[in-house]
Amino acid sequence: MAKGLTQQELSESAEVSRKSINAIENGVYVPSTVLALKISKTLGCSVEDIFKLPSAS
Repeated sequence: MAKGLTQQELSESAEVSRKSINAIENGVYVPSTVLALKISKTLGCSVEDIFKLPSAS
């Protein structure tokens, strides 16, 4: 994971469960805007750097 954080460390910083972070990473769960902002702040990047819209076919 970026910045050398574990899922647990990222989840604690974002105030969600580790399972939520895992679900986001696996594309099972789409985070709220607030959660996406917390994650990007923790990772030191923009929301757009870590969350992309699917390509139109």
